[in-house]
Amino acid sequence: MKTDSLLTLTLGAATRDRQMVTPEGAPLARLTEGVRVRELPTHADARGSVQELYDTRWDLHPDPLVFAYAFTLRPGFVKGWNLHKEHEDRYAVLQGEMDLVLFDPRANSSTCGEVCRIVLSEHHRRIVTIPTDVWHADYNFGDKDVLVVNFPTKPYDHANPDKYRLPIDTELIPYSFPYAKGGG
Repeated sequence: MKTDSLLTLTLGAATRDRQMVTPEGAPLARLTEGVRVRELPTHADARGSVQELYDTRWDLHPDPLVFAYAFTLRPGFVKGWNLHKEHEDRYAVLQGEMDLVLFDPRANSSTCGEVCRIVLSEHHRRIVTIPTDVWHADYNFGDKDVLVVNFPTKPYDHANPDKYRLPIDTELIPYSFPYAKGGG
């Protein structure tokens, strides 16, 4: 009898998980307006593997490939919040696991005020485009360095960087990284 009341008490304080995927495994979360995702299958055999990262024939993005760079993110660390006004990012994760968290402040966007979380992983490789004027942060929740290749739509301008930052704990974005280290 006491167990039943304890069960009732704990269930009364609990929140039930909401559906995240369809029975077929397709995610239900809405992507931030303008975000595009393309699967990047890995082809493996006894010798190793090969993976295509970017092909203009995919029609992923109308802008040409003009610049590429790679960055790493250590386990438990977050980079962000960042925003670009003049270029879009195009991320592909080669190693590790991370959350790409987006916040849409664009008044004319159908997803204005929404947060979108996309898991990027070496176990499910994809390329993701991040539109201009969308805040984004990268969080390594795994146990090894994340290796990301970025194909931004404009080359980096060392004299006038197109990068705006907010602290990761800003009250302006309704998302927190309670276990993360790092920042901008």
